[in-house]
Amino acid sequence: MPATRDDLLSFLAELGIAVSTVDHQPVFTVAESGDLHERIPGGHTKNLFVKDKKGRLFLIVALHDAEIDLKKVHQVVGAQGRVSFGNADLLMEVLGVEPGSVTPFSLINDRGNLRVTPVFDAAMMQHDILNYHPLKNDATTAISAADLLKFAEACGHEPRVLAVSEQAREAGL
Repeated sequence: MPATRDDLLSFLAELGIAVSTVDHQPVFTVAESGDLHERIPGGHTKNLFVKDKKGRLFLIVALHDAEIDLKKVHQVVGAQGRVSFGNADLLMEVLGVEPGSVTPFSLINDRGNLRVTPVFDAAMMQHDILNYHPLKNDATTAISAADLLKFAEACGHEPRVLAVSEQAREAGL
């Protein structure tokens, strides 16, 4: 059974990670979340659940307006051949969330198998505060960039901070 929002918030509290959560209408795309950017401070994000030709899974997390070239990102993240999006069934099986609710917080559901490689865009990690769905797209939870890394590591993952976006590469990150 996938973790719930309460499970996630309890886990974060056990780790000593302070977060704040704002409830809102469900948003399924970055485009639908525009007004949240004005109401909730910090970096707003998008999450790409992708797989390579060998079936390796990656969760690429970047700022909401980041330009990521899916034809080239495999070279940056170390994938075997070009990546494609993982389907809804695989997403639920591995990360325990539905499309529209993808979030790095879903790494809590991959603690036992460690099937996903989290990749955090270097430009995103320049923000002090970052915003993600707490496993469902009807709320947004703010966390510090440092605590995001702490959370991913506590889930058993070794997050990779890489320049996956055009913005990160242009900034020399």
